[in-house]
Amino acid sequence: MELVLVRHGEPVRIDEGDVEGPADPGLTARGHDQAARVAAWLAADGVDAIVTSPLRRARETAAPLATALGIEPEVESGVSEYDATAGHYIPIEELRAAKDERWYATIEGRWADVGGIDPAEFQRQVVPAFDALIERHAGHRVAVMTHGGVINVFLAQVLGIERLLWFHPEYTSISRVHAARGGARSVATVNETAHLIGTRDSTT
Repeated sequence: MELVLVRHGEPVRIDEGDVEGPADPGLTARGHDQAARVAAWLAADGVDAIVTSPLRRARETAAPLATALGIEPEVESGVSEYDATAGHYIPIEELRAAKDERWYATIEGRWADVGGIDPAEFQRQVVPAFDALIERHAGHRVAVMTHGGVINVFLAQVLGIERLLWFHPEYTSISRVHAARGGARSVATVNETAHLIGTRDSTT
């Protein structure tokens, strides 16, 4: 089967104190455009099932593809992000540009400092969730709308990479994993972004 891992589109910023309880941002206008583009791209290939994190930014990313294909998304808490209960959401690129301490905490694996959990513990939650999806959807192509941290730790496990946060998935980027119920896993692509700059329309 093929897992098509899609990072969510660009979300709105939520500062600490802006909301009560966990921050759960939706998409910006740009994020909705990204979601529409990845939906059109994947709809051309077709998928058999759509799985989404319960977080709003992932569900809103899944919506255009679900509409295009007439598929009801399956909500899976196991592919939610490591900081799902944090009281703020600052896009990682903003933290990086500002050289914010939260950026360094993120890339150094000090996720508890940014409202998350230990990376190794997080990976132990994510991998079984994907294993269950592989078992449940044998022989199918499944689009999974999820998060940068989830994609990092799962691909790290498949590739045998010790560093769990090892690359930056772009918004609505696609990474593909081929998987068998017997345990074989292989990474086919990482961080595809062709849909953000082109279409599948014929030029002839």
